[in-house]
Amino acid sequence: MKKLRNSKKFGIVFLSAVILSACGDSSASPSDVSSSAATSEQSNETSEQAVGTDLTGKVAYDNDDYDTDWSKESSTVIELNGTDANISGSGAAVKDGSITITAAGTYVLSGKWNDGQIVVDVQDKGVVQLVLNGAVIHNSVSAPIYVKEAGKTVITLQEGTENIVSDGETYAYSDASTDEPNASIFSKDDLTFNGKGKLTVHGNYNNGITSKDELKLTGGTIDIHAVDDGLMARDMVAVQQAAITIEAGGDGIKTTNDTDASKGFIAIEGGTFNIKAGSDGIQGASSVLFGGGSYTIVSGGGSKNGRVKTDNNRPGPWGNRTAQSANQLEETESQSAKAVKATADIVVNSGTFNIDSADDAIHGNSHITITGGDFDINSGDDGIHADASITIIGGTMAIAKSYEGIESAAVTISDGDIHVTASDDGINIAGGNDGSSTNGRPGQNQFSTSENNKLTIHGGAVTVDAAGDGLDANGSIYVTGGTVIVNGPTGNNNGSLDYDGTFEMSGGFLVAAGSSGMPQTPSEESKQYSVIMNYSQTQQAGSMVHLEDSKGNTVVTFAPSKNYQAIVISSPNLKKDSAYTLYSGGTSNGSKSNGLYNDGEYQGGTKVVEFEITTPVTWLSESGVTAARSGHPGGPNKSGRMGPNRNPSGIGLE
Repeated sequence: MKKLRNSKKFGIVFLSAVILSACGDSSASPSDVSSSAATSEQSNETSEQAVGTDLTGKVAYDNDDYDTDWSKESSTVIELNGTDANISGSGAAVKDGSITITAAGTYVLSGKWNDGQIVVDVQDKGVVQLVLNGAVIHNSVSAPIYVKEAGKTVITLQEGTENIVSDGETYAYSDASTDEPNASIFSKDDLTFNGKGKLTVHGNYNNGITSKDELKLTGGTIDIHAVDDGLMARDMVAVQQAAITIEAGGDGIKTTNDTDASKGFIAIEGGTFNIKAGSDGIQGASSVLFGGGSYTIVSGGGSKNGRVKTDNNRPGPWGNRTAQSANQLEETESQSAKAVKATADIVVNSGTFNIDSADDAIHGNSHITITGGDFDINSGDDGIHADASITIIGGTMAIAKSYEGIESAAVTISDGDIHVTASDDGINIAGGNDGSSTNGRPGQNQFSTSENNKLTIHGGAVTVDAAGDGLDANGSIYVTGGTVIVNGPTGNNNGSLDYDGTFEMSGGFLVAAGSSGMPQTPSEESKQYSVIMNYSQTQQAGSMVHLEDSKGNTVVTFAPSKNYQAIVISSPNLKKDSAYTLYSGGTSNGSKSNGLYNDGEYQGGTKVVEFEITTPVTWLSESGVTAARSGHPGGPNKSGRMGPNRNPSGIGLE
């Protein structure tokens, strides 16, 4: 009898409009520059960047997706006895080592099936419930559980039981043109897992679990070991609640429908996931959505197996970046080892992510929107990469290891606590597809400069530690609020700030320390005032920079985490025609966060320079205010970069 299919819809809203929760504020303390209302212009800008496929309500969970009840009186009971089976009830028959189910209903399996197959072949497309009640099923030459035809098959894992399904290393097909089934549990139609029991799946031939249609999980503890993919479906993988462990030679969780834009997505509402994948951890043929859950993902053996890259072959002012594979092989798609990858969009509304990836940790070919969640990322390439845009509206993010931390044509940050450590650029703004590390400037970078390339920070706390450029925009930078801290490069071929267009600072707080060879500041067009200090000698890591006004009020007390020779400061507390004093060294008894000291007393420092602010950007050396040439070498005079005739020492004197 066909079960009722009343629907309970689950949808993770893909943001087509974003409410920014943090914007420009002129508060006194850097730690307070984090939350105020956004302008409608900023909201519209972020909305445009976040537009993608609307997947709201695309997942409908039916009653039978949750139904785990059964009774002997209303079910067909199948007792497996090694090489034979006892069947009590109708709808199933055993022949030649195969149990074939031909009618809708509930079938309860227990015992051991040494070398046989469970075949579901229900021509009237009814719903079949297979209850694994302490079942061990093995087939040496085909799929132990094969759903040939049914409206839907629901596999219920009986509470308190452990079940095992395994196949052999080779399959026997009827002819050379046949390649299905190819998984230990294989379904040509919709497949659901529920219950509170445990299932261990060994996919010794190819995949662990495959559905050629939709695959849903609403419960159970599932442990998958597969030589290729762990969980795979064509049209959709949806998880509401389950405890899933996957060890796969290929992808961990995967969808394959790349011809229908409304399908091929992955939507996860909750559960726990422990995935070790030789290739991608989670790969969506279209979009991937997270509404909760806890994830531990190791892809490609982890970040230790990331591609070896260098950034020290730069002839002239820009130079040429180079990259090479650790084993000298050219990277191909088959070698992709990203933790989370989507051909279209990725949305994260919540969840806890512990990622160690050889390739990008989170990679979207279109847009990525993060509204919440906790991220602990170690990546052998980019931490977070999207070809079109990245929008971050909340969450806590620690990218502890990456080549480039956050990379996209447009990055908008409105809230959240973000920490980025990168061996090259911390946040990189460039338009195009992945692989920016393999080509350098000028003329060879497949990421291009465009007026649409933007880094926009409306709020939140952003801390960057970069061996390359700290904030690098092949375009422009706009900061209206929030707190931005950059511990930039020590080498003079990079800068803590690097942009090609404009850098408009209209709110928030910025402190960026790094080398002095290619210093840039916010643009002269900025509404908020900025100061850059170029030292004649390198300052040691941890040596404080303290800036105060003529009344002794602190503008900033900051201890860079790396050696530095230039530092840029922009604060709402910097005012025109006001006098300031810059100190070096000393101590503070204030509370320290990311190198910033708040609410404490500074003492013991050495006065470096006294000055007065008269222009939007004030350039300083130990001798006082200096004049600086602005603009890239050969470029427009608006970007706040030292010109081609700068002092060879990088101090910035005329």
